[in-house]
Amino acid sequence: MSARVERPFLEGWFAKDEAGAHLVGARCTSCGTYYFPRQVRFCRNPACEGEQFEDVPLSRRGRLWSFTDACYQPPEPYIAADPFVPFAIAAVELEREKMIVLGPVVQGVGVDALTVGMPMELVIGTLSETPTERHLVWQWKPVA
Repeated sequence: MSARVERPFLEGWFAKDEAGAHLVGARCTSCGTYYFPRQVRFCRNPACEGEQFEDVPLSRRGRLWSFTDACYQPPEPYIAADPFVPFAIAAVELEREKMIVLGPVVQGVGVDALTVGMPMELVIGTLSETPTERHLVWQWKPVA
């Protein structure tokens, strides 16, 4: 039996290097405003007329800003496990960029274990699997 091919659910939105997982964002070269997902046309900062961006790895850590339960199966293009299992969703404020990024919380950590302000870190996990593929997604994990 051959191993499953690992594929990101959203190509180019996250990466993993020797330091760990991180989201891939963009930074305006004129004013330094960060964007996720990446911005490529014009800076949305009203005080900036920049149109040049550089891809940047975003902070791997942040603080839990808010959270909720996903008690129903999200619509497409989300690929849910079959059968669907409810999960927690976290809104995390990134350390350096001070922007809020949503994402699922790692399996086994429900809303009862989450507290606003707690430190969180980004990890790569499995969104769904087929007999030949494993679809990957970024997830938030409480820092121990």
